[in-house]
Amino acid sequence: MIPLTIAEIATITDGDIYELDPSMVVTENPEIDSRKVTDGTFFIALPGERVDGNSYALDAIKAGASFAITSIVTGAPAIIVQDSLVAMQKLASHVRANMSSSTFIGITGSHGKTTTKDLLGQVLTLAGETVVSEGSFNNELGVPLTILRCTPATKFCVLEMGARHKGDIKLLCTIAQPQIGLVLVVGSAHIGEFGDQAAIANAKSELIQNLSANNPESSDLLGGIAVLGNYDSFTPHMADGLNLKRVIFGENNRCDVRAADLEFREGRAHFDLVCASGRAPVALRLLGLHQVANALGAAAVALEVGISIDSIASVLSTAEVSSKWRMELHDIDDHLLINDSYNANPESMGAALRTLALLSQERGGSSWAFLGKMHELGASEAEEHLRIGRLASELGIDHLVAIGTNLYLDGLDLDTYAGDEMQTHSVLTQEGALGMTEHIQPGDVVLIKASRAEHLDELSEKMVATWEHRQASVE
Repeated sequence: MIPLTIAEIATITDGDIYELDPSMVVTENPEIDSRKVTDGTFFIALPGERVDGNSYALDAIKAGASFAITSIVTGAPAIIVQDSLVAMQKLASHVRANMSSSTFIGITGSHGKTTTKDLLGQVLTLAGETVVSEGSFNNELGVPLTILRCTPATKFCVLEMGARHKGDIKLLCTIAQPQIGLVLVVGSAHIGEFGDQAAIANAKSELIQNLSANNPESSDLLGGIAVLGNYDSFTPHMADGLNLKRVIFGENNRCDVRAADLEFREGRAHFDLVCASGRAPVALRLLGLHQVANALGAAAVALEVGISIDSIASVLSTAEVSSKWRMELHDIDDHLLINDSYNANPESMGAALRTLALLSQERGGSSWAFLGKMHELGASEAEEHLRIGRLASELGIDHLVAIGTNLYLDGLDLDTYAGDEMQTHSVLTQEGALGMTEHIQPGDVVLIKASRAEHLDELSEKMVATWEHRQASVE
């Protein structure tokens, strides 16, 4: 964090100092989980649905925290505020306001945010110290926490921004004041919350509408830049009528940043990155067709801050994504498993199935799609699940295993589709799904995917363990 005294933090947060030296200088990052506290950090006690962070303030001090921000007196040395979440947001806003020489970048979209954030962070480190959201820290908690990790040496701060309601991203922009906004795509994720795709687009466009260039109170010198994906009918127009530079990325020759000569080898994209400054080859190590859009979005932002196309292409060709359960590949005893269990919506489900089809064709084995329910689809739930079932058939997936739901199978007429050889299986539990592994042969490829609430990461772990045990017993 940028250096602040206890007295300054108390003033910023409208708090009262309790058993602390007001002149003490704070430079370490905050933690909201007392189990992650290390020496020198400070603890922010947030209210929760099940537990109250105030109850863990003393534990945090014992673990090495220098002080806590609490809403009640707990006996721990603290700054006591009325609302600890609001206090954290005020503190993050203050830090952001004092970093006018840094570039803040917001990323949103219906899918691909976390991967793109990870890719962009790796590219930007070429040009200076870069702070990136951890995992999927993309809400009213995660964005302030990420900003508070910035130091006086930070050149770039990359912030993933999610939305479940209208106004969510606007609030995050009020805190972060991003100069560059990257919108990947408007899909159907959370359509149950928003009602239709147009409403989702309006929520995502809050990032572009609230770039710092549109804020008359902003002191940022960098003009606002809208970096927009050309993958739906809404996103390319989000900067229309705004005093912003617009950069469009995609896969056709009208885009400012594009992929040319695109091909896939072993499920990974190879293409030429093309922009006004030149052309450079990229060979992604990330699995999946959808990674092209993520890489192009990251490249478009990096080009705008002055990184050369050759440097960008080099980093993209070696980059790995650290976030868990996103197209993770496990190759065990000639069984290939794709663990994409972090989350699911119709667009990402379709992309994963296409990757499964490609990999199984290259390996020559059968393809197995173990699919759990997609959540938050509202009135379109039955239609969207059936559409994915039909897509699996059209792609020639050999086995569709529906776990805990028949939505993929109800109304599925395989005779109507090209892949009428697909075998369907319905199991109630993960244990039932795990029992299917005895039918999976060497050379086969398995995809595991569902919304996060289905916890299919557990199935992936069990399936990997089963194959590892078989492999060890043979050896």
